[in-house]
Amino acid sequence: MSKNRKIVFIFGGFVTAVAAAFYPIFFYPLAHKNEYREVQKMNRAGIEQADVQPVGVKIWSDPFKK
Repeated sequence: MSKNRKIVFIFGGFVTAVAAAFYPIFFYPLAHKNEYREVQKMNRAGIEQADVQPVGVKIWSDPFKK
């Protein structure tokens, strides 16, 4: 019983660590789309898209639009 419990704690700790690492990278931005839209508007203000895009590459679009 002790050996099984130890394995469960190790596996559970690994799963918890992976989930904790993915939360700020994936789940937080997914849950706060409007906040990220506003940040991108401020970051992209004053940038002429045609000046920074290489020739033949599609102009930026809103990555949050469906």
